[in-house]
Amino acid sequence: MRFTPLFGCQSHLLRHSLDFSVLSRFCKDGDASFEGGATCAMARSGWVSAPTVGASFVSTTFAEVLTGRALAVRVWKYTVRRVLFPLCVLAPFAYFFPKIALFYAVCGAYDVGRNSALNLSTLRRYFIGNGFQTWVLSPFNILLDLLSLPYVNKGVYQLGDLPPAYQDEVKRLIQAARDANFVGQLEEAAKKYPRTMVFFRWYGVNKDTFFDVPAFRQPWKYIQTIGVSVFNKKVSTSLHFGFMRASLRILYNLNDMNDDSAYIVVGNTTSYWRENKLFIFDDTLLHQSFNETDQTRYCLFVDMARPSPFPGVMHAVISGVRFLTQGFKFIYYKNWKVIER
Repeated sequence: MRFTPLFGCQSHLLRHSLDFSVLSRFCKDGDASFEGGATCAMARSGWVSAPTVGASFVSTTFAEVLTGRALAVRVWKYTVRRVLFPLCVLAPFAYFFPKIALFYAVCGAYDVGRNSALNLSTLRRYFIGNGFQTWVLSPFNILLDLLSLPYVNKGVYQLGDLPPAYQDEVKRLIQAARDANFVGQLEEAAKKYPRTMVFFRWYGVNKDTFFDVPAFRQPWKYIQTIGVSVFNKKVSTSLHFGFMRASLRILYNLNDMNDDSAYIVVGNTTSYWRENKLFIFDDTLLHQSFNETDQTRYCLFVDMARPSPFPGVMHAVISGVRFLTQGFKFIYYKNWKVIER
């Protein structure tokens, strides 16, 4: 695995101040942040350099210029998230419940501090951005870390870091995925959308899809979610956090990539799918996936229960997540086309 610094020589790209004259050139991309849209607008207008591999903002492909009502909505969301929410929600909560607020401040400081290359942007995303849910669950996630000892949370894992039984399941799943013709089955549907997702197993329960893979239906002891994510050409995600640490995220790229423009970034770690098809990490860390190639990228998308002396606790939490989210995949994957039938 090659390690590439993410915030360093490229950080100068984000140091340009935002002038409101560029508001009308905002780019729209799912969960992209206000400054992410501004950055892509400036990049397109030639005011900043185009992002190189590893740059920490959203791909501008499949973006559209915001004007009129769409621009007003974006500015309103920015105002709510950056100004009204801290002043009208967080500040009163801290005033009326200072002990709880202090507790959450300490838990949040520890939790966000696990991210390498920590900077003000990461703090902002965590506390008042798309990481807020992760902050709310930080005491619970810290408890899960403690219940996992002596299996220390490494953040980014190699397959050999997992216990032998876990490794065996991962290897069996990868072989089953290799034997299935995912590219042929999903190629036509994937052409229609920037990002596509198909789930064969959802938090411990098998799902019926248009494409049946019998090998995925075998009894899994540790693997809880099995899916395939498809990134169309020149498509990337925004920076984001997962919310629960009862499981580890396992990604395996199913097709061969021709260059290093398809990769995933977790903190200071950049893993290129051309070199390393398998990537395992704690998805409550800030991360971002890129496909800046002219190929469609097909990736096995897996959640596996964390190794722990208390496996029943991890499975119970995962079952609880399934119960609470089974009708809300459209929220968690709002920027994806989830194909079911």
